[in-house]
Amino acid sequence: MEGGSLAYQQDQDVENDTQCQIADLVYALSSFKGLGRDQLSFTTGDKICILTKTNDDWWWGEKDGCQGYVPVNHLTYTSTQEIFWQDQEYFGNYGSLKLHHEMLSDRPRNLCYQKAIQRNAEYLKNKVILDVGSGSGILSLMCAKYGNPKKVYAVEASDMAEKTEGVVRDNGFEDIISVKHSYIEDTQLDDEVDLIISEWMGTVLLFEMMIESVIIARDKFLKSEGVMWPSRASLYLVPCMAHDKHRDLVQFWDNQYGFDFSSLKGPATSEFFEKPYHNYILQREQCLATETELFSLDLHTVVIGDLEKITQQFEFHITKDGQLHGFSTWFQTDFKGLGSGVKLTILNTGPDYDLTHWKQNLFLLDTPVDVKSKDRLEGVATLTRHPEWRRHLRFWLKFDHISSETNQTESHEKEFLVWR
Repeated sequence: MEGGSLAYQQDQDVENDTQCQIADLVYALSSFKGLGRDQLSFTTGDKICILTKTNDDWWWGEKDGCQGYVPVNHLTYTSTQEIFWQDQEYFGNYGSLKLHHEMLSDRPRNLCYQKAIQRNAEYLKNKVILDVGSGSGILSLMCAKYGNPKKVYAVEASDMAEKTEGVVRDNGFEDIISVKHSYIEDTQLDDEVDLIISEWMGTVLLFEMMIESVIIARDKFLKSEGVMWPSRASLYLVPCMAHDKHRDLVQFWDNQYGFDFSSLKGPATSEFFEKPYHNYILQREQCLATETELFSLDLHTVVIGDLEKITQQFEFHITKDGQLHGFSTWFQTDFKGLGSGVKLTILNTGPDYDLTHWKQNLFLLDTPVDVKSKDRLEGVATLTRHPEWRRHLRFWLKFDHISSETNQTESHEKEFLVWR
């Protein structure tokens, strides 16, 4: 009977998928509970047929014979099987020691976490801590050594977890630190936790989307009065000069060994400027204005759907004459104090702080823009998750350059792909 039922269900799935080709077949990224009779409820991985793309925020869909509105930011065209394959590739990279060597070598990063733990040691005593994406185990070890907690759960999905168990034993913390080799979605803990600590930040803050695992962990395991570290994360944007990169990548083609390669400037711009430069070191004197905060995430309240599309207007007042080659980004994370009077701990990856392995990100325009002091840049930045490669991002910059001398406006727009 069970085999017959399974075969019947598979036939039904094929028939439903075939019928849905007339419309659009999408998958639920996360669960949603509909409000009222006009909204569909669904769970992660469900297939939904989209019948009408009503607007940018809500589509009309059908699931299991029921129709209703579904929120677009909960949907993807990528199947759960494809997402699993992407996760396997991602976690495979973190199973090797190369990335962990880079992160352990980042003293500003590690010392910031250590400072937060030491500042709050009194409040970590006998608490239960969850380290999401524990990697080499360095944050778990710091918590165990300086915080004197009751328990630390170190959850790591990559094969690095097996190596971390040995490191924990070598440092004598096997009675405090419990290493779990699993996805956070599959993890089971004996306790709710008082603190979730994680180093999830990537290029343009959100690249690799490890923040999604942190949000899942929060919703599954954090006590109602529990704390997230980092507690807040903010992305900053600034217009800048980048003569070095422009010279190396564009002017380079003017003359090579006495030959004219300038016909390759256009193709070079298309190829080299499609993505940001992840490991760029920005000097403060390259900045053409004061940076602005593009967005800020409260890790206690942000939900996965919020990360599908982030749009923010910006305005810059140019402070000196120069050439606008592009824009640079960096981020700041805040670690709230656990008791009254405990100072906030800050990790800032900007040009005014000690260099981290993130450095800064540089987004180059196809053509430099001449700007003068008191000119204005007014525009909008949009960061979206890639619809198929779910750990990757797209970044749009659309802005007007308003001359302070003539009041004339020039419009500019460029899209960047944020992936390796």
